[in-house]
This record gives sequence, C-alpha cells and structure tokens, in this order.
Amino acid sequence: MGDDLFVGDGLTIAGSELSERFSSSGGPGGQHANRSSTRVELTFDVVGAKSLSDHQRRRIIDTFGAEVRVVADAHRSQTRNRAAARQRLVEKLSSSLVTQKKRRGTKPSRGAKKRRLDQKRQRSELKQQRRRPIAD
Repeated sequence: MGDDLFVGDGLTIAGSELSERFSSSGGPGGQHANRSSTRVELTFDVVGAKSLSDHQRRRIIDTFGAEVRVVADAHRSQTRNRAAARQRLVEKLSSSLVTQKKRRGTKPSRGAKKRRLDQKRQRSELKQQRRRPIAD
C-alpha cells in the first residue's frame, strides 16, 4: 500500500502495517455495483504493529481488541471509500488514545443541602395533608 496514516500526537502508522481488502458493495445500484469492487475493508493488526509504543498498544487493545477493522461502502468510488475507511480508522485510534480526566469528588454545598431538605419537608407536609383526619 505505501501510504502512511497520520493519527496525531506524533503517531504515524506505516502503510505497510495496514491491510486493505476490496469487494463488491451490496444493495441496489445496477451494473456498476454488481461489477466493481468499491467496498473497502481496512484492518490494522495492533499486536504486530511496530509504530505503536507499549502504552499505546495496550490502550488500543483494551478498547478494540488485537485487530481494528473498518469497513466503508457508502460511496460509488473505491478511492472515496478508501479515504473514508482511513479517516474512520484515524478517528477510532485517536479516540482510544485520549486519556480521560479523573473525576474529583466534591461535596454538596450548604445551599444545596438546605434546598434538598426544604423540598423533602414540603413533600412530607403535602402527604400529611392528604391523610384521613384523625378521629377524636
């Protein structure tokens, strides 16, 4: 293949690490769809990739497994489907490499506690008013 794939943050995947397979797209489309191989299946072997660091490899495997596979068949052209598949692969890989910020726990404010207790008190009073009166 030969085309390198720039993912971002200093990560570039060599074109030789990607494997493409072309097949005919399903569905309607007449003679063009039946005779041309426009559907693209792009696979990336994460375990055997030399362009990934150990940390990146671990993150991608945890998210997608040992092999990342993308299929594109929305366009009539093989070239456009190939570009779409490569773009989807970039999006998948870059999303798996983003580290999420750790959530820092916070306490409810004094005002929030007061509002909650006031609402509970109002609800309790409303339910007490609905009760049958006590017989004297």
